[in-house]
Amino acid sequence: MLVGAGIVASRFVVAEVPPLTLAMLRYTLGFFCLLPFALPLLRDALRVLRARDLLALTALGIGQFALLIALLNWGLQHVGAAQAALIFSLFPLLTLLLGAALGREQVGGRLLLGVLVSIAGVALSLWPKLQSGHGGGWGGELAVLASAAVGALCSVLYRPYLQRYPTLPVSAFAMLASVLFLALAALGENWPARVPAISGTAWAVVAFIGVSSAVGYFWWLYALKHESPTRVTVFLALNPVTAALLGALLLSEPLGAHLLLALALIAAGLWLATRPAPLANRQVHPG
Repeated sequence: MLVGAGIVASRFVVAEVPPLTLAMLRYTLGFFCLLPFALPLLRDALRVLRARDLLALTALGIGQFALLIALLNWGLQHVGAAQAALIFSLFPLLTLLLGAALGREQVGGRLLLGVLVSIAGVALSLWPKLQSGHGGGWGGELAVLASAAVGALCSVLYRPYLQRYPTLPVSAFAMLASVLFLALAALGENWPARVPAISGTAWAVVAFIGVSSAVGYFWWLYALKHESPTRVTVFLALNPVTAALLGALLLSEPLGAHLLLALALIAAGLWLATRPAPLANRQVHPG
């Protein structure tokens, strides 16, 4: 739900705050929210952290918290909040497919059917643009899809490190790595000159995005520590519903019948792809 609310908030402010600058501010605030709680554990974690794991966590932090959000923010400059959330809702299915490719998930008929139903839902959400002959280009949609793919890959790869180290230091370190990366990347947007000129309203929205990021991503990584990536990412099905409703209420974005049907199709696809196997088909493990 915080992801859906964050998409709407980002859509509201992205016209004033460029994508990379917004991502940098988002995770700077998120990092400082987590730091007081992570600091007591950070010294112990750094003492036992392997150099190879440190590099891997740096790369995952840049991917999960910098590249993903930068792509999403760029897409939101060209795509409505509800439509972006619908595309982003492919995240769990991409996670399933990547997990299967890495040997961590089994692909069955229900999964394939769920993929097809969810893709049909996304296609339906894009129907008005299809009818208009691609007039606006597809860069925004592709950027949102790429951000979902990056998030899916990071979710699959995070689990071994989250099982090895405490969640809070991992969350804080990943955000710090992304902030340093984004501070350099956003120089092209001239963020040192832009930040002082941001309006009070935009700062309030950025503050909401930053605090919700700290809360949301800590619980996200905590969940990945204790559950499989598939069971965690399936809850992103709440993302398009939240974004569609808030987009209609706060941004006056249309909530047509085709969008409601698309939401239903994606929800059905996620249910088909992630429902438990029948009891008779499950393997029984002793103990």
